[in-house]
Amino acid sequence: MNPLYRNDRPGEYPDSWYVASTDIPKERPALKGSVTADVCVIGAGYTGLSAARHLAQKGLDVVVLDAHRAGFGASGRNGGQVCSGYDYPQSVIIKKYGAGHAKVLWELAEEAKADLRALCADHIPEARYTPGVMHSTYTAAETVAEQAEVDLLQREYGYGQARVCGPDDIHSVVNSPHFHGGLLDMGAGHIHPLRYALGLAKLAEAAGARIFERSEVHRIDKGDSTVVATNKGRVTARYVILAGNGYLPSLERKVAARVMPLNSFMGATEPLGDRADNVFGQDIAVHDSKWVANYFRLSEDKRLLFGGRPSYSLGFPEGIAALMQKRIPLLFPQLEGVKIEYAWGGTLGVTIPRMPAVIRVAPNILSAGGYSGHGVALSGLAGKVMAEAVAGQAGRFDAFADINVPSFPGGTAFRAPILRLAMTWYALRDRLGL
Repeated sequence: MNPLYRNDRPGEYPDSWYVASTDIPKERPALKGSVTADVCVIGAGYTGLSAARHLAQKGLDVVVLDAHRAGFGASGRNGGQVCSGYDYPQSVIIKKYGAGHAKVLWELAEEAKADLRALCADHIPEARYTPGVMHSTYTAAETVAEQAEVDLLQREYGYGQARVCGPDDIHSVVNSPHFHGGLLDMGAGHIHPLRYALGLAKLAEAAGARIFERSEVHRIDKGDSTVVATNKGRVTARYVILAGNGYLPSLERKVAARVMPLNSFMGATEPLGDRADNVFGQDIAVHDSKWVANYFRLSEDKRLLFGGRPSYSLGFPEGIAALMQKRIPLLFPQLEGVKIEYAWGGTLGVTIPRMPAVIRVAPNILSAGGYSGHGVALSGLAGKVMAEAVAGQAGRFDAFADINVPSFPGGTAFRAPILRLAMTWYALRDRLGL
């Protein structure tokens, strides 16, 4: 089934707390007839909207197509965590890619966070950027490893915004009896993701980009002038940017073979009131050290926003709210019986090395996705460097493109069974404490 409609109705945002707490704009028109542009961007999430904004600011004529609505996919459904670096610790990045390349990648990730903070401060205050993300640990060995990571970041990059919480102070920050410690990064943060996405859309349009919603792309005809076809129209453009990530249908095999869609789910509890103080001592976001991670934070009205991956099929399971209601007391016994008022799912993109898949598909077709859980910040930066590459400055694009992101075994044909096997294995590791 087409991943665009497997779990969603056309053009209908999910029944999420994010949607309920956002002023949703009027639907933009669909593409009809033939138009021309310098660049056609496919996907109106963080990546595509960032690329469109930067391209339009450079004076290029940009058309953005989305099968649903701006911010409809993972960009408007995620945990809202603006994390430092990548899915693997920076010590692992150094070992895999060498000190020089790792430093460039770290600096790019730092720029991604800085860009997001500046956009929120100057243009999208409703996204409510708030500093503080913790990677919580369950064992003494994990906590020791986090201290080594903090020391490395300070020594190699002069990054002094992270510290380790140990058994003596972890529960004053996030109060779960299961946590031994954690790395608290005040240079990272969290946002309201849907408000941020819709703010990006407004900025892209203000710069001159044209956004068409409910305009699913069915075909891309490659050439010096590329033709992008929808069911009611077509765009002829010199360049195309693929920015659909986990929602991108198999329009391009080079991308589909490297980026696997993975579902994640969230629940929003009833407002906790004073009970929130018995969960969080600071207004931070948290993700834990499980292979199949839990992630959570408080909303502005003191709901617990709790996410994880309790299902490994491509379709959303029945009863997401019930699944989340069972998971929350496992970490926070003090919230036994708390009601879930909203529950929803979304689809992100992951790669084998857990690093972004930034690909030059053809001389005039670029793609970025597969952020593997770090897309809130990295996607905006990816859009920015793709805009630079289109404008003839490809050095920073190449820093990402030089990362070896191999195809999944069997390409697209075996992604679903591989996903189920891998996630079942990781869940077993969590249960066994490996």
